[in-house]
Amino acid sequence: MRWLTLTLLVLLAAIQYPLWLGKGGWIHVYSLKRQIADQKTLNAALDRRNEALAAEVVDLKTGYSAIEERARYELGMVKRNEKFVQIIGDPISAPPANVAEIAANSLKTNKQTQ
Repeated sequence: MRWLTLTLLVLLAAIQYPLWLGKGGWIHVYSLKRQIADQKTLNAALDRRNEALAAEVVDLKTGYSAIEERARYELGMVKRNEKFVQIIGDPISAPPANVAEIAANSLKTNKQTQ
């Protein structure tokens, strides 16, 4: 009886091995499902990019506004009788929030020197 039980357990383990660890086993199937999900995510992102590029191609083929925009921003072109002004440097910033404190310190310094 003991040998029969041991033999059946060995056969059961032999049958379970391909189910769990074999080429078509549960672990392999789970890995493939995860790869499929990752690929679907990547494909969705690429589809959105392709749709945006297709819309841009259609816009460039049919309308002049997209061509004009590209010419202005990428090539620096201007229309006739149009003046181009380029401002270099930081924009004028607002005075610091502690202007009153700076003025008070400067008054103290002036009083001390007098």
